Amino acid sequence: MTLNVQFHTIFMMFLSGVAISAMFDVFRVLSGKLRLPRWTIPLVDTVYWIVATILVFRLLIYSNEGQVRMFIFLGMGIGICFYFAFLSQVVVRLTLFLIRVVIAIYKFIAKTVEILIIKPIIGLYRLTVIILGFLLAVAIFLYRIVLQLLYPLWRLLLWMTRPVHKYFVIPDWLKKLTGKIVTLYRRLFSK
Repeated sequence: MTLNVQFHTIFMMFLSGVAISAMFDVFRVLSGKLRLPRWTIPLVDTVYWIVATILVFRLLIYSNEGQVRMFIFLGMGIGICFYFAFLSQVVVRLTLFLIRVVIAIYKFIAKTVEILIIKPIIGLYRLTVIILGFLLAVAIFLYRIVLQLLYPLWRLLLWMTRPVHKYFVIPDWLKKLTGKIVTLYRRLFSK
């Protein structure tokens, strides 16, 4: 391994130390803001370590074909120390800012959907209910008027056809229906 490859490898490991430290802060801030249940912490840690391991070994394979030497750990340690000394607060603030931006965008989209889609649908539904209620009230009103106008004609028809009733056999179901109509009429108009 040449000196150039060694410096390239230590620089890549320095960058991987910075990267895994930044991922650690992002995971830590996200798990705090999302208020994950306690049982998910081992899962999040496992995902973090899998991603960090893959990142480190990909960079190691890229830089020196995967040869593990002592200076690799030194480069990662320097990168981690550099990150926590100079960059940690910046990354935490940036992560918190991005979380606030995402929440603001989500609230904006939710409010826009509510104003442009949900409220008009609710308004149309209420308007339809009001119009149908009004039409039903008008129909009931007209029905009562028609029944009141036709009742004398019905009585007259019954009186006129009384002599022939004895010649016609009225089925029982029709008698019951007539009785129900008369009962309904009395309920509606005897008040």
